Amino acid sequence: MKSRPLQNLTKLKLPMAWWEGVNETRVLIAPDPSTSGKHVGQFLSLRHPKTGNMACYLFIDRVLQELHWFKQSYGSWFLGDYVCEDGRLYTATPVDPVFILLPIFEEARMKKGDDPGKFRQLDEIVYVDGYPGYHTLLSIAEKSMQIVCDLKEIGSTKFFRLNDLKVLRWLCYKVHQLKKTLPTLDKNYAARDEKDTLFEAVSIVGEYLKEEPWLNLLCSKFKLNLQEAANARDTEVGLHSNGSGPASFNPVQESNKKTMRTTRQTKKAKVEENSKNIKDMFSRAARKGR
Repeated sequence: MKSRPLQNLTKLKLPMAWWEGVNETRVLIAPDPSTSGKHVGQFLSLRHPKTGNMACYLFIDRVLQELHWFKQSYGSWFLGDYVCEDGRLYTATPVDPVFILLPIFEEARMKKGDDPGKFRQLDEIVYVDGYPGYHTLLSIAEKSMQIVCDLKEIGSTKFFRLNDLKVLRWLCYKVHQLKKTLPTLDKNYAARDEKDTLFEAVSIVGEYLKEEPWLNLLCSKFKLNLQEAANARDTEVGLHSNGSGPASFNPVQESNKKTMRTTRQTKKAKVEENSKNIKDMFSRAARKGR
C-alpha cells in the first residue's frame, strides 16, 4: 500500500511475511519503484559485510538499499483502519554493492599467503550456501566489481579475481570523498580538525569492513590507530544508535523478542486494553519532547 511520494520516496506498508520468518506489518520509507512496473522491489537476506550475520536488504530498480530503523519510546502506526503496533520507522538508503560483495569475492579467490588466488566465474562467486539473495545481485555484480577485480576473458566467459591494490585504492577514494563531504553536512563536523574528520571517515567506511584484511590495511594506509578509529565512531549518536543499523537488523530476532514480551504481558494487556486514553499517549510524548 502506497501513499503520496515524499521527495521521491514512498511510504510502504510492508505485506505479511515481508521477510523470511516475519509475519507482521512494518512501515518503510523507500525509493519509489520505477513507473514502468517492470522492477518490483525484493527483500534479500544477505550477510552483513562486517559481522557476517544475516541482514535484510532491499533491491529495487537495480539499486541495493540497506535498512535502518528508528523507534521512540511510545509509538504505533495508524494505517487506514489498521493499527500497526510496531512503531518503528524503517528507512532504506542506497549502499555501494561493492561493500556487500567484497567478503564473498575475498572467499572465492581462495588466497593463500602471497598467492593472489584463483580467477572464478561470477555465478560461482555469488553462489553462497543458505543465501540465494546473492544470485539476485548477479545483474549488477559484473559492472560493480570490475573496479576492484582483475578480469580475464576466455571466449565469451569472464573470470574475476579480487585485486588487493585495487580494493585499497577504492577504499581510499571512499574515505577521501567522505572526508570532503562530512564538513558540509553539519556545523559540528565543520568545526573538527582534519585528523578527527579523517578518523570519522575511516570509521564510517569501517562499518562495512572486516578488520582483516581491509580495515587494518586502510588504517595502516592513513597511519591511524584502529582502536582510535573505532572509538571515534562509537561516540557518534545517529541513526545507527541502539542497534538500528543493518549490522544488527534482524526482523526474525526482533519478532521473537516481541513474542516473548507479549507472552509475559498478556494478562496485563487484557486488563489495560480498554483503559487507555489516546490523548494521554500524545501528551506523554509531548512532555518528553518527542
